[in-house]
Amino acid sequence: MEKNQLPDSSFSGLIRRYVSASVLLVIATAAALILANLPSTSEGYAAFWQKEVHMSIGNFNVFSHGGHPLSLMDFINDFLMFFFFLSVGLEIKREVLCGELSSRQKALLPVIGACGGMIVPVIVFFCVCLGHPLMERGCAIPMATDIAFSLGVLSMFGKRVPTGLKIFLAALAVADDLGGIIVIALFYSHGMAWKYLIGAAVVMIILLIGNYRQIRIKAFYMSFGLVLWYMVLNSGIHATIAGVILAFCIPANLPKGTRMYAQQIRHLVNRYPEIRVNEEDVNKAYVFDKADVQILRRIEKASDRLISPLQDIEDQLAMPINYLVIPLFALANAGVNFTGMSIGSLFHGVALGVFLGLLLGKFTGVLSFSWLSIKLGICQMPEGGNWRSFASVCMICGIGFTVSMFIAALSYPAHLGAEGAEMLNEAKLGILSGTIAAALVGALLLNFTLPKAPVDEE
Repeated sequence: MEKNQLPDSSFSGLIRRYVSASVLLVIATAAALILANLPSTSEGYAAFWQKEVHMSIGNFNVFSHGGHPLSLMDFINDFLMFFFFLSVGLEIKREVLCGELSSRQKALLPVIGACGGMIVPVIVFFCVCLGHPLMERGCAIPMATDIAFSLGVLSMFGKRVPTGLKIFLAALAVADDLGGIIVIALFYSHGMAWKYLIGAAVVMIILLIGNYRQIRIKAFYMSFGLVLWYMVLNSGIHATIAGVILAFCIPANLPKGTRMYAQQIRHLVNRYPEIRVNEEDVNKAYVFDKADVQILRRIEKASDRLISPLQDIEDQLAMPINYLVIPLFALANAGVNFTGMSIGSLFHGVALGVFLGLLLGKFTGVLSFSWLSIKLGICQMPEGGNWRSFASVCMICGIGFTVSMFIAALSYPAHLGAEGAEMLNEAKLGILSGTIAAALVGALLLNFTLPKAPVDEE
């Protein structure tokens, strides 16, 4: 797969994509908290997510695990989040092939920073919860940076933020997601069912053969991807890992003859008749004749050859992921019930471990590992940044939400009973509190440390 065959894409598009999504996340989170705590809705809110989901073909229910139907909560966390992790996998693959993780020089600082931002929060959590095996299950919760929220905070400062710092944060968040995926695959899998595992391996081989034979039909990959999801779901490995496996099987290269297709589009556009429109007619419909329609269809067909399946699927997933899947995930998972809690609940156990892991662990880990790598001459400070502004960006790395909530649900599943449910509630409290604190402190630091005038770099 040749690197220069994949069209490049800048992080500016990624930042724009996540800014508006972060607003929806805030709204969904606020709605979840309100519904979970109003006396008139709290019981209905909790019960609603336990309703069963069925899509049956005869006696076979597609949305089932171990012969039991998925609940609505499971459907969101296991099925819809499959598409989220597919999107994350596609993004990681694209950045490794042609983006900010495509070379040692580009990738080293954010990857090293991400490693520190995963290791230190785990240590902080362990120090708080040491000696309590059930609590220790959640040690990975504070290791994730939420890309939508963190880039949303950074975007508030517009052109005051040097491009180098924007790229560092976005690349670190992508590397951070990869770390979260590895942790989920290694530590949140259980009870292997070998027949399904073998089935998943067979489907993966079919997908890899399709990639090798340069099959570019998106329906081929998505259809076998859904079969892969079902196999992985029932194999004992967490189902969302199927999304990442599928992402790395989808072709990222362009076919031969790309220049020919580009030239063909230019030729067809030149053949297209010029339409003169008066100002008063600009909003009126225009009926094309058959010859014009044929030209348009040929342009469309040639255009499809200039976009890799990877980028096409990633672009098509962006809207439903950012505006449906993640807000729905937040609505289902962010509902912390404060009944029986007090301000003191944040200062012990799981809640304190997660809170300190996000607020102090992420900041300390990202900054210290980055500082050491820069001082040793392994990496360079991001262009346009200084230590004060860089440290401010490290603070907003403590904004953890989507993947942190996801890992919390895996750490304290329903079968742990009442104690597990209580710890899950505490973990959510720690995530929300740590995220808000990191966002506020980070925003204040950015306001003081960034240049007061816009940076003219782009």
